[in-house]
Amino acid sequence: MRSKASNSTSSCLTQNHTNAMDKNTTYRALVVRENEDKTFTRAIEEKQIQELPEGEVIIQNKFAGLNYKDALSASGHKGISRNFPHTPGVDACGIVVEDSSGKFNAGDEVIVTGYDLGMNTSGGFQEYIRVPVGWVVRKPEGLSLKEAMVYGTAGFTAALGLHKMQLMGQSPEMGPVLVTGSTGGVGSMAVGILHEAGFEVIASTGKTDAHEHLNKLGANRIEDRTFANDESGRPLLRSQWAGAIDTVGGNTLATCVKGCMRRGSVVSCGLVATHELNMTVYPFLLNGINILGVDSAETEMSLREKLWQRLATDWKIADLESYGHFIQLDGIIEQMDLILKGKTRGRVVVGF
Repeated sequence: MRSKASNSTSSCLTQNHTNAMDKNTTYRALVVRENEDKTFTRAIEEKQIQELPEGEVIIQNKFAGLNYKDALSASGHKGISRNFPHTPGVDACGIVVEDSSGKFNAGDEVIVTGYDLGMNTSGGFQEYIRVPVGWVVRKPEGLSLKEAMVYGTAGFTAALGLHKMQLMGQSPEMGPVLVTGSTGGVGSMAVGILHEAGFEVIASTGKTDAHEHLNKLGANRIEDRTFANDESGRPLLRSQWAGAIDTVGGNTLATCVKGCMRRGSVVSCGLVATHELNMTVYPFLLNGINILGVDSAETEMSLREKLWQRLATDWKIADLESYGHFIQLDGIIEQMDLILKGKTRGRVVVGF
């Protein structure tokens, strides 16, 4: 008979962190399987703790965030996940059940985002995960587990982008910052974080029904996606923003750079349109523009902890939970299909 995750965890949390968890404990997980005809199937299955990968820390998941990358993994995208059967989910947070390293105690609330979680290591869309201790961030005060997954990799990526902009001297006094793809996960979190950091924000979106959502996040001005998609072919444009966080890529990224004011920074953190970039070097040579790449998955732990602390304090988005669409594990497959079609807004969060 299946042991209920909630019941098994309550007993595990009374153990010392060096004690082994019952290997017969079963739990629910999304499992993606590759069929003989090279198609893929997705289903909620029952698994045992002993099936989890190697690692020092076992965590009972409370919430997991859904990202575009997760939906690609669940569709069998071999550029994301190579080995199947597989459980996607690059974001997870919950309660430590066991830590053989001794760094964490049973009952500690923690966050895991990035690294190889949900890529080729069994990920967050299940009731338990086991990961290396070096992947685990202690949840900062001022942030709930639910709020942590409203941020997830999307919020962390936006925060890392702003951090890099500030290192290059970007400040609110320079002028507005443009955010493209502003209703997506990274884009919406970028709008809110920039607002909390004191920046004027121009939000670019193709969704005409999203204005109320973006205004609530703190957008000072909302433009159609064509605003950041120059097709004139000119190497430079009249400056209209002091910096940008681009989640789209392609010609939109080129437009962000060509229309940026002198010495501004443009963060590149997405390729929804295309991975190609066609433009001249004139914005760099004549205006001193910086393109800043963001690779949040491999961020060193010291900076990771610093950014989560800022997300819990001075950069914390007001009324953060309201930007999450909360579902249960049984609804994950439907939401994956919607995110691939561009029909989600803000952050989808799975609760356990």
